[in-house]
Amino acid sequence: MDLRKLKTLIDLVSESNVSELEITEAEGKVRIVKSSGVAVAAPVVMAAPVAAAPALAAAAPVAAAPAAEAAPAAPAGHTVKSPMVGTFYRSSSPGAAPFVQIGSVVKEGDTLCIVEAMKILNEIEADKAGTVTQILCENGQAVEYGQPMFIVE
Repeated sequence: MDLRKLKTLIDLVSESNVSELEITEAEGKVRIVKSSGVAVAAPVVMAAPVAAAPALAAAAPVAAAPAAEAAPAAPAGHTVKSPMVGTFYRSSSPGAAPFVQIGSVVKEGDTLCIVEAMKILNEIEADKAGTVTQILCENGQAVEYGQPMFIVE
């Protein structure tokens, strides 16, 4: 793999929300993993031409694997996750009251928030009745698909 191409891929991973990227080409396989906001490339040993393996090894330093972090305890209750990538809003307009607060009792189908995606405002509804115990996103924050937004007990 060309050194310029490898550097470009590392820069793209560093600047994006992607945490890991693996590329396989005829010359070999490279895995780029973002750790503490810095992307590091490590060659993956494969059956590759003898001339390509030293070039890959010289092009990308091998990083030591970070120590395994203890997984945080899962919050009690039902987690409402984002069904799409977009921007999280707690209310229908900047001056309006939020749809829910911590301690709000919601029924199945009640609006919890809005996620704006591609200039379309999508109301996110409660898929379970209960009491909102945690709001895990800030107003105006970007959210990813599957990201937890609320805990309902």
